[in-house]
Amino acid sequence: MEVTVDGRPVTARAGQTVAAVLLANGRDTWRTTRLHNRPRGVFCGIGACQDCLVTVNGLPDIRACQRTITPGDTITTQPGAVLPTASSSTGLPAAAPPLTCEVVVVGAGPAGIAAAVAAADAGAEVLVVDSGRSVGGQYNRQLPEEFAAQRPDRLQHEWRAFVTQRDRLHNHPRITHLPETSVWAVEGYRLWAHTGSADANGRRPFAIDAKSIVLAAGAFDRVLPFPGWDLPGVYTAGAAQALAKGQRIAVGRRVLVAGTGPFLLPVAESLLGVGAEVAELLEANQLSTVRKGWAIDPLVASSKLREAAAYGVLLARHRIPLRHGWTVIAAHGADHVEAATIARLDRDWRPIRGTERRIDVDAICVGFGFTANLELAVSAGCTISTGPDGGPAATVDADQQTSTPGVFAAGELTGIGGAALSAAEGTLAGINAAHSARGTSVSTGHASARTAVERGRRFATALARAYPIRDGWKSWSAADTLICRCEEVTRGQLESAADDRGLGNGRALRLSSRAGLGMCQGRVCSRTVAALLAQPGEVPDVSMKRPIAVPVRLRDLAAAEVAPSPETREES
Repeated sequence: MEVTVDGRPVTARAGQTVAAVLLANGRDTWRTTRLHNRPRGVFCGIGACQDCLVTVNGLPDIRACQRTITPGDTITTQPGAVLPTASSSTGLPAAAPPLTCEVVVVGAGPAGIAAAVAAADAGAEVLVVDSGRSVGGQYNRQLPEEFAAQRPDRLQHEWRAFVTQRDRLHNHPRITHLPETSVWAVEGYRLWAHTGSADANGRRPFAIDAKSIVLAAGAFDRVLPFPGWDLPGVYTAGAAQALAKGQRIAVGRRVLVAGTGPFLLPVAESLLGVGAEVAELLEANQLSTVRKGWAIDPLVASSKLREAAAYGVLLARHRIPLRHGWTVIAAHGADHVEAATIARLDRDWRPIRGTERRIDVDAICVGFGFTANLELAVSAGCTISTGPDGGPAATVDADQQTSTPGVFAAGELTGIGGAALSAAEGTLAGINAAHSARGTSVSTGHASARTAVERGRRFATALARAYPIRDGWKSWSAADTLICRCEEVTRGQLESAADDRGLGNGRALRLSSRAGLGMCQGRVCSRTVAALLAQPGEVPDVSMKRPIAVPVRLRDLAAAEVAPSPETREES
């Protein structure tokens, strides 16, 4: 199909995202920042960071990584902050009456699919709400149907198991799946959602009244700042994999992969699969740290040994060096990445002087674990504690129920532990959500699911110990290094606001420094800000309170006046 990019006709492929079209045509930037006119393009690749905003058909602030093109789309570079024009406005969409269901599942990754199938098998009517065009989440990301892939299994691990669950969800008589649908708020047992192309005008607003809720919204990459990390050409590891697996786009020709954790291995594999050269793979933790971490529970990771060996063969075949105790400490270039400085780290992740080395690359992919999407859990009143990796996580009981009765959580929301744990938690959450909604007692079975959860949590604990985040990362950045990408707040400005005015990490600091007040609402920088300002030995207090969980256009909110929820009527 044909689209127009800044007035030039471009041939695109049906099913591509706007970001994929631009990248495929040699464009890696299409926006400038509001304050300092810095170039921006894709960064997170999953809609969290807001870096890739672009104007489509006259409507600004479209997340290019989330928006699928349609024939005749007019795509325009977006300079700074742009307001919609009168010509881009349409009439207010008609508000739909509330949907009702026994169990609503938010998210369709491994946890969400397992929860939906388990709840439906337990007799409940289930509604699955997910922002993707197809189920699978980030882990089982599929190619667009329009690509007509002949061998999609080549892009997925455990493809057969996924297809079995996917088909069970689609064919189950008690499951309804709403694709391209985002939940943007929770009020009691009422969820507010809208359906339609990402960030479009006129998405249909509606409410969902549920008796039980399962939150399985997943997570996004955590990135630690270093000089130049805001240059175009620096991507999260998840963005590189999402573009490779979901769009068959390579983020660069010669790519450096750095961070910590086993996720870096499939990222390198995905890059190789789309023709990129992986220059080096840098694991920040020393090999002794990784070994000691797994040694606390060696049997829990035994099922991963074959997979690890396969990755070792892959790296050897492509002559990709895997360096433990190394990382990227700077990115260089004028308006795009041209090189990176890497360095050896001591045990606490401080660069060892004299080991610095500069390598030529045109893309850098970084990932230091993940941060859970906890906005809806916070809005639902769920207690937030600390997961095995030290990041924020929803607290659940043995049945996956949060501190809010009738609200269950599964997957990365309860702690980062991988797809197997997510699916096991989803199964337990779905079973118990169904019985909670129907007022029936849970049978004493399901031992296999509980055993899988227990094993998965042991794996999560070992994973966190094998790949810890050491405080030495704070030495990678200087006073002029950006911390908040959206509001372009440097580390020096952040620390000055805290020191000069005696402010801790909280609302007053955000108002004073503006760190966390930009388009992404602190998703990218909040953990970094909290860690930089925390006292030695203090657990960083990360704010996850975002009453509006995903972007909503004000005109769509204006159309969202519908009947009050059942509990509101009872209170009245």
